[in-house]
Amino acid sequence: MRFKKIGWFTTGRDQAAIDLLKVVYSEIKSGFLPLKISYVFVSREPGESYFSDKLIEIARNEMKLKVISFSALKFKPDLRKKNKELWRKLYHDEVLKRLDEKVDFGVFAGYMWIASSEFCNSLKLINLHPALPGGPKGSWQDVIWQLISARACETGAMMHLVTPELDEGPPISFFRFSIRTPEFLPLWEDTEKKLLKYHLTGLKKFEGEKNRLFKKIREEEVKRELPLIVYTLKYLGEDKIIFNSEDLPLDLTKEIEVYLKTKGGLK
Repeated sequence: MRFKKIGWFTTGRDQAAIDLLKVVYSEIKSGFLPLKISYVFVSREPGESYFSDKLIEIARNEMKLKVISFSALKFKPDLRKKNKELWRKLYHDEVLKRLDEKVDFGVFAGYMWIASSEFCNSLKLINLHPALPGGPKGSWQDVIWQLISARACETGAMMHLVTPELDEGPPISFFRFSIRTPEFLPLWEDTEKKLLKYHLTGLKKFEGEKNRLFKKIREEEVKRELPLIVYTLKYLGEDKIIFNSEDLPLDLTKEIEVYLKTKGGLK
């Protein structure tokens, strides 16, 4: 079986970015993922941040991977303030010049910059979005507040193709879970009382992310995100997920729930 080559794109802004690379690299070494990481692209240079420095060091010295670092913050900062779209194009044109190996697809893993049209057309790129296909847009915080405001019954997350329009790319895989189970119901009751008294604006102001319902939704989603990424990569490597197929997006809820129950590894 031919191992598919992937490019890994990250800003390396936190420990989660490092942990994600470690897990995927480990699953590749174990044979679970039929992939090869051709390069790790980091949109920071050494010295910009503790976490990106740590990620670069681990990728280069421990994993023996090719690391390409090119600072987005240092690239034409005045232009970035004046014309973000032009800056985005010029920056990613420079990124493309540095990617000297063809890959089957790229993975955005905590990559914090919106890609240019040319970049998206040059590479197939996938990313995680913390909502179901057709669900709320924005950051994970925005998504959760929208779920609470809408009194939603379920949520999830998806892997999708990257496009220049943020969170608008076609989904390729997803999971879903109920947020109306017995664990959630008392939290909804408590939050409903506060919504009646303060409305959503007041709730965000007085409790914010410390709200117990908010925290529970986030907790349940986060523990499913890593298995979603790994299983999506596995099925892409095995051609069980084929880009632009009419069978997409693929529902991976069953695989992820089995993993969570067994805790025995990604099998």
